[in-house]
Amino acid sequence: MTEEDLSELVELAWRDEVSFDAITSQTGLSESQVIALMRRTLKRNSFRIWRTRVTGRTTKHVRTIQAQSRYETAKLIRKYVRDTDESNHEPLGNSGM
Repeated sequence: MTEEDLSELVELAWRDEVSFDAITSQTGLSESQVIALMRRTLKRNSFRIWRTRVTGRTTKHVRTIQAQSRYETAKLIRKYVRDTDESNHEPLGNSGM
């Protein structure tokens, strides 16, 4: 890996909007390999800051983003069904007679 490649990888890893899956598809390195490379490349305190920043960050893990998206979609569907049921509900005894 050239110095330029390493610099680009570190930049990608720091970016919030670039997931580990995107880094893997672009570089072929797994998440654990990226973490090890960052540990070797960055100063100790910079590595700690980076790890704290990316740990649990949904944008770094596509699977988490997809799970949240499914959850939000299901939540919106439930709200829509509930609102539709309430608006179509006729009071008892008003059957039009």
